[in-house]
Amino acid sequence: MPTFDLRLRRSELLIYAACAVLVVVLGWRVLARDGSAPAGSHAAAGASSSAPAVSVSAPSAAARRAVVHVVGAVREPGVYRVNDGTRVEDTIERAGGATARADLSAINLAAKVADGQQVVVPRRGAVAATSAPGTGAAGSPGGGAPINLNSATAEQLDTLDGVGPSTATKILEYRTAHGGFSSIEDLAQIPGIGPKRLESLRRQVTV
Repeated sequence: MPTFDLRLRRSELLIYAACAVLVVVLGWRVLARDGSAPAGSHAAAGASSSAPAVSVSAPSAAARRAVVHVVGAVREPGVYRVNDGTRVEDTIERAGGATARADLSAINLAAKVADGQQVVVPRRGAVAATSAPGTGAAGSPGGGAPINLNSATAEQLDTLDGVGPSTATKILEYRTAHGGFSSIEDLAQIPGIGPKRLESLRRQVTV
């Protein structure tokens, strides 16, 4: 009988020990899980509180406007307000588009307009390519009609007094870059054309 009690106590002790180990293990897991959750939640809360909502949308700046004067072979010549940097082609469309007589190959349609610029659309065949028989060169003082700076070819410009191939090329480059000549005085912007040459050309050219 004492032997049975001793064995019973030992088996109870083993059961109690196993339960204690199980309780310790389960408790450790619960504590480990509960301990990590607040840390993550605190980190998330801290991240959300430290990153205030900021609106990324900003009011776009109003496009700058340019006032341009469209003249020549267009349906509705006049002064127009367009966005600064608008292409010459789009500016001509604002003026009703080019007429059937327009020589669009004589201007740079891809150039951008600027405030105060005059866009000149030349007419096709406005100036004769050669002078009449028995006269001097076209546009010369003793020759035919003046040469139109906005439609003349390099060969025509080369016939002007004091204008050679190099200066003729510069005149064409200026015409392309600025959309045409608004006045004869614009020739003073061409390198190589001084006051005396400008006065000589004044009788030979037109715009």
